[in-house]
Order: sequence, then C-alpha cells, then structure tokens
Amino acid sequence: MTDRFGRVHTDLRVSLTDRCNLRCTYCMPAEGLDWMPKEDVLTDDEIVRLIGVATRRLGITEVRLTGGEPLLRRGLPQLVARLTALDPAPELSLTTNGVGLARSAVALRAAGLRRVNVSLDTLRPERYAVLTRRHRLADVLDGLRLARDVGLAPVKVNAVPIRGVNDDEVTDLAAFATEHGYRMRFIESMPLDAQGEWQRDAMITAEEILQSLTERFELLPIGRRDNAPAEEWRIAGTDSVIGIIASVTRPFCGNCDRVRLTADGQLRNCLFATKESDLRALLRNGADDTALEAAWRTCISGKGPGHAINSPDFSRPERPMSAIGG
Repeated sequence: MTDRFGRVHTDLRVSLTDRCNLRCTYCMPAEGLDWMPKEDVLTDDEIVRLIGVATRRLGITEVRLTGGEPLLRRGLPQLVARLTALDPAPELSLTTNGVGLARSAVALRAAGLRRVNVSLDTLRPERYAVLTRRHRLADVLDGLRLARDVGLAPVKVNAVPIRGVNDDEVTDLAAFATEHGYRMRFIESMPLDAQGEWQRDAMITAEEILQSLTERFELLPIGRRDNAPAEEWRIAGTDSVIGIIASVTRPFCGNCDRVRLTADGQLRNCLFATKESDLRALLRNGADDTALEAAWRTCISGKGPGHAINSPDFSRPERPMSAIGG
C-alpha cells in the first residue's frame, strides 16, 4: 500500500480490546472509561480475515497486537496461532502492560509470538502504584523475566518520562534494562489521554532524555533502523541498545509505514487521524476480499503528510490512546 506521498505501508497495529486493568494517570481517569460493547468488538474470525487480506493483498509484513491491554482478550494464544498460520504469515509481536505476562508468556511463545514490548514507567513500587493506581509492579517484573527466558526477544521496555513525575528515573530504567538484557525505549508523551489534560511543558523531550543518559553512560549512535520510530544508541562496552521515540519534537511522519485497526474494526491511517474507515460494517454486510482491499487502499490514499502536533491547526483525535491501540 502506497500513499500519495510515496510511503509504503507494511506495519499494522491491531487493537484487540479497549479494556485495561491499569488506570495510568497519563492515559485515563481513575474510574476508567466506558468500554466498547462486546458486540462492537471484532471477533477472532473477523480479525484473522482482515489480517489475511492485509498480508495476502496489501503487503503487510509486520503485525503488532495492542490494546487497551491485549492480554485481557480471551483465547489470545489461539488467536496468535491462527495468525501465525496465515500464508504469508506476518511477523507477530505484542505490546502489553505486563501485568498478566508471566501467566501467558509460555503459551504465547508456543503459539508463535515473536517478541513483546512492555510498558514500565518506574521501578519504584510506591510510585508505580500512584502512576497506575494499582499495586502490580512485582507482576510486571516477573512477566519481563519470563518473557526473556522463553525467547520473546528482544524484550523491549517502554517508558514515558513526565516532568516532576518519573523523569528522575531515566538513567535507572536504562541501567535496569542493561542489567537484565532488555531493550530500553523512552517515548515522548503525546496528547492522547482520555482526560484531555496533556501539557506540552510536562513532556520530557528527546533532547532532555538524551542529556540525562549521557551524564551516566557513553552512548554510541546507531540511528534509525529502516522506518522504525525509534532513534537508537548503544551503551559503550555493552550490547545494550536504547531507543528514543520523539513523536512530538522530532516527528518521523515522512517515513511512516504504519496503519492501525481498532478493536471495533475501524481503520486509521495515522495515530492522530480524525477520520476512520469502517471495515467492520463491510465485513458484517458480506463484503468480499476485493471490496475490503479497496476500502483499505482508499483509506491509505487519504493519509496526510504528518500529525501536525506542532501546528496551530492541530486537532486531537476523538478517541484516546486506549481506544486506538498503540
């Protein structure tokens, strides 16, 4: 799939649910959100069919399963097995908060999952409880260890530093990842919280993250791998790689190869898109694969040049991150 700017799209992010078992302060309110009705969520059969169309007809080679929290999806190992049995099969990965990973890592690896990204914004139990409004840090750390041990590699740890909240842990998180053989990634916070309370001056920029890291480590630049969102550095004297995703201050929209499918079957050509294409309605009204392919291509052809966060014309998407999928 090629858009009007010549970008070829090969990476599909698929949200399996908008539900989550944490209530991270930068994502949703303490009371949670109104979840999608069960009947609106794509079934396993519908997900497999859409991804099959994407891999056979549209050139998708990588699929990342997201949420909400995807480990809350019942029968996830069976769905993973069906996706890895597709011909051609996508390279399949998962983004999770890690709370349930220790219980599912073995089954997911056996089903064909290749790797995981785990969100972890602090190593301090008390701070974790404040940030997520849950006491589950020990479960996440257990999940990381088991994921590494069963071969879901590289295990990537994602952290969002926020000023005055956890920005003093940037180097500690990097050291933790290095010690345990994980790959650390820091992500600039983005205006995708359900509360609409994002403030730019609370965002720790990529430059600030890099400055903190260089005060403790010698970093050797690697750069950006293909169309990957992260700029990477290796810590001298180690095999440890640190990535920074600077969606706000160093946008990489010009090389974006991603497209997103929400849990209720809406196709989004950008994380910050304000319009969606309804694939679920097509599916449930009997559309054949040719019609689904055409709808997908039409959506991609309408993709804009970038997210425009830094423009006065920027409009936040109506959906929060938890309902879009990471």
